[in-house]
Amino acid sequence: MQSPRIQEIEFTLFEVSIPNIAADPSGFGVWYEPGVGTPQKRFSVRILTDEGVVGEYVPPKSRATVLMSAGVALAHALLNKPGLERERHYQTMRRLTKHVGEAGIGALDIALWDLAGKCSGLSIAQMLGGHRWQLPAYASTIHGDEQQGGLSHPEAYADFAESCLELGYPGFKMHGWKEGDPKRESKMIRAVADRVNGKMEVMYDASCHLKTLTDAIRVGQVCDEYNLLWYEDPFADGGLSFSGHKLLKQKVQTPIMIGEHVRTVETHTDLMISGATDFGRVDPDYDGGITGCYKAAIAAEAMGIDVEVHSCGPAMRQLMAALSRSNYYEVNLVHPAAPNPWQLPIYRNGYSDELDCINANGMVEVSQSPGLGVDYDWDLIEKTKIDRVVVK
Repeated sequence: MQSPRIQEIEFTLFEVSIPNIAADPSGFGVWYEPGVGTPQKRFSVRILTDEGVVGEYVPPKSRATVLMSAGVALAHALLNKPGLERERHYQTMRRLTKHVGEAGIGALDIALWDLAGKCSGLSIAQMLGGHRWQLPAYASTIHGDEQQGGLSHPEAYADFAESCLELGYPGFKMHGWKEGDPKRESKMIRAVADRVNGKMEVMYDASCHLKTLTDAIRVGQVCDEYNLLWYEDPFADGGLSFSGHKLLKQKVQTPIMIGEHVRTVETHTDLMISGATDFGRVDPDYDGGITGCYKAAIAAEAMGIDVEVHSCGPAMRQLMAALSRSNYYEVNLVHPAAPNPWQLPIYRNGYSDELDCINANGMVEVSQSPGLGVDYDWDLIEKTKIDRVVVK
């Protein structure tokens, strides 16, 4: 197959509002707040080729202005290059970002994989040798709030866990309150585990909000009491200190998961080799797209370590469908009284990551249509456009 050549790359910044979801102006935080919803920026990328085939991707998460500007800077290096040479482009973009981190690579790499899928008539998972088309899912909450009817107290989390169990979810993960109070977090873990432990698997993500290693040990010992499946991003170092987490593992028996805030396949691999984490953790939006994540996942598999895919979206489903050592698809960030802030109203083919996206067996479906397997509503994106940059 002759590779189509990249003629231009189009970035569109657009705005969405999600009912009952507020966001800070930077796009780095979202939370539950009753109302019409704060306008949030998102962006799309389209890679146009000389043969008319177009690779497309719309990252579902926020932080759009940071990632889009980085993507625009990198796009110039792809012009007039063969569109199917993904490894070449991945290595080029990595070299260009060596001083500033790997922001921007993910969206372009995923769009290149979508392009390749459309050229071959295969889904991304099929191109990677995917072997499963339904993925077991867990409900992963948005952070706690102080709103009536929200996740404002431990029993509210327990009630929500029971609701997710009734929907058919085999697993439930708590994101607690951003204050990182170890006593309040521990009460939440106990309330949820007392209600659903033994009926579904329970996980806890501190999101690096616990302030000290001592606080992380205190909460980790509560996780031990209830035999949680994993304890994620325990304390405020950002999940970056190998030595700190190795010390934590000496005091806590629950498996530790860090890596969400670590970039590059080499660092992910070093993290796993160090013994500071019991799981690999990858995210196509942040870890160099499908290419970077698959490299890190294969490294984990070679060491006998499971790798969990962070967050939800079409790219995450396609990647996980091809991984042999990945346990659960993360349906985040869900809430009992608000839509998922990462579920955008931009899909025409019924794709959803809302709380009710699972089937009767607690699974989400993986599309076998070409590329990402989704059909974006470009008319809606055009109507809500606030900026466009075309690199050609």
